[in-house]
Amino acid sequence: MCARNALHVLPDPPVQQVSYCTNIHPGESWQEIFSAIRQHAPVVKKRFSPDAPFPLGLRLSGRASQEMDLALAADFHGWCREEGFYVATVNGFPYGTFHHAPVKESVYLPDWRFSERLQYTRKIAELLALWLPDTMRGSVSTVPVGFRACIEKGDMVTVLKNLRAALDFMDHLAQKTGKEIVLAMEPEPGCFLETTEDVVDFFSSLPISHRQRQWLAVCYDCCHQALQFENPAASLQKLADNEIRIGHVQVSSALRLLDSNISLLKRFQEACYLHQTVGRKADGGLLRYDDLDQAIIAAPEDVEEWRVHFHVPVFMEKTGECDSTRFFLEELLPLLPAGLPLEVETYTWTILPAELKNGTVTDCLIEEIDWVAKNMEKRQ
Repeated sequence: MCARNALHVLPDPPVQQVSYCTNIHPGESWQEIFSAIRQHAPVVKKRFSPDAPFPLGLRLSGRASQEMDLALAADFHGWCREEGFYVATVNGFPYGTFHHAPVKESVYLPDWRFSERLQYTRKIAELLALWLPDTMRGSVSTVPVGFRACIEKGDMVTVLKNLRAALDFMDHLAQKTGKEIVLAMEPEPGCFLETTEDVVDFFSSLPISHRQRQWLAVCYDCCHQALQFENPAASLQKLADNEIRIGHVQVSSALRLLDSNISLLKRFQEACYLHQTVGRKADGGLLRYDDLDQAIIAAPEDVEEWRVHFHVPVFMEKTGECDSTRFFLEELLPLLPAGLPLEVETYTWTILPAELKNGTVTDCLIEEIDWVAKNMEKRQ
């Protein structure tokens, strides 16, 4: 579908710029997604990159990907060229409706047990190959196999078949277009892949060829790894030691409560998203719950600290009743290799308590990106 020479390519982009993931904007159709991009992205670009190309961390739903034909893809590429944007990453994690409706564990469906996931991934990788600047590598994030409770041992035959087919497609795409695009699995609490150790074990045990393995990577979501009480430096080193590539980084922050009384976070209970909750006991043991309401009902008293999967603006250190995992970002950002795509990902904007919203959504994005950029300057 996507011929490499079909469209003009943008000038070489900067080595590294901080962007944001467009999943913060509600919308499932391509028309809705593009409308939100045109409204918000130019304002952000004007603030950070008025005279140079600026990256878009694009979220394409299953519906939008199906609507996207060559003509629409070419029109979008032309708009990016004229307005000074480029696309190096696509969020291919949430396939279905992602805002203004109960999502919960359905966000992982279809997972890698289903051919629909493979077809969707192929389509958005093909689109990215059209939009991706010649000088860059691309990254498509995806579900970390699936929600752990849904994945049975017998499913792994189909999972492996689909993953192999996806990796073969990335290889085929590179041969056809000259564009290198990795499939970046995004570990998440409650999923088949949660921790850095899970990633290492799974990647090392996959019966895939060396050629296939070069197209496999991780999408590193900072909130998710902070929830595991991981050490940032140790996590990155473990990936590096095992030669696991990072496709792109989602810069995000979670709730952190230094108190055993998890009921203090009741106002963050809501019906749309899963808010996986992890508590650390005095002996270092971790208690894991698939949602905040489950932790509140259980209410164990032997927990010293709680962390909750509820993305809050990354510059925010406190929410009133609790802290955030901003400290994790402060430690991790200076350690990241140069050139990795970085995307602020506070997709929970629509459900944030009103007093935590800093102006408009565009105001918040600008403040978040500015905070990340300043912390990146601390890189040694």
